[in-house]
Amino acid sequence: MGEKSLIERIQRRVRDGAAVVTGIGDDCAVLRVPAGHQLLVTTDFTLENVHFRREWHPPEVVGWRCLTRGLSDIAAMGGEPRAAFLSMALDRGVSQKWVNRFVAGLVEAAEEFRVPLAGGDTAQSAGGIQADIVVVGSVPKGTAVLRSGARPGNQIYVTGELGGSAAAIARMREGSVRAADYERHFHPVARVEVGRWLRRRGLASAMIDVSDGLSTDLEHICEESGVGAEIEVAAIPRARVGRPAQRVGLDLALTAGRTTSCCLRRRRRFQRKWRGFR
Repeated sequence: MGEKSLIERIQRRVRDGAAVVTGIGDDCAVLRVPAGHQLLVTTDFTLENVHFRREWHPPEVVGWRCLTRGLSDIAAMGGEPRAAFLSMALDRGVSQKWVNRFVAGLVEAAEEFRVPLAGGDTAQSAGGIQADIVVVGSVPKGTAVLRSGARPGNQIYVTGELGGSAAAIARMREGSVRAADYERHFHPVARVEVGRWLRRRGLASAMIDVSDGLSTDLEHICEESGVGAEIEVAAIPRARVGRPAQRVGLDLALTAGRTTSCCLRRRRRFQRKWRGFR
């Protein structure tokens, strides 16, 4: 299928949202930003044999994960997603059926999180599949929750359990897995609603999307905030995966993640508390 036909097919499957004045079909999208808001813009690659493998991941899963990668960054700022833009480079060996199923998964995520697909680009690649998702969001002026807000005495929280996605990858290297046993990898959920809730109530002093693992991403917060942190190993919430379900190893909980927001709280109980910043 040619580029024009592919774009027309995608256009028929998506719906504009309130923020989209002009969507797919023109040189640029025209977006409406609420009065008193500031824009959030994030971009995230999904690369074949780096972030997914065709023999491991159904196309719908790749499409869903592609969009949630960007949505998770918006969530970590306490933002409201407004529009998404998809650019794809495909080699000649990628079937139209695969592309259709990929788009179906991405559109499903777009509808789940109420973010319209407002544009993008397509191209031919020299080999493999490359997808880049851009998500535009907004927050009321001056309210974005940054990495630089952590202070001594803050406590450390995460919104879920850690290491489930990495455990799925390790298991897939050994053989096939049931997607239902590794939901956090095959169907991750961007914490958009939680991020908004925390921002509105002023409960989080700093937040980050844990996509590179707790040890790496917590270090980013420390660097940006000029603080250190102490955590208790026993308090780290580790995912239970597989059949029968087993808790993942500490190394996976510390060094791998995906779409789980890590936040610092100033008050009130949330979910999982660790020792705080110093």
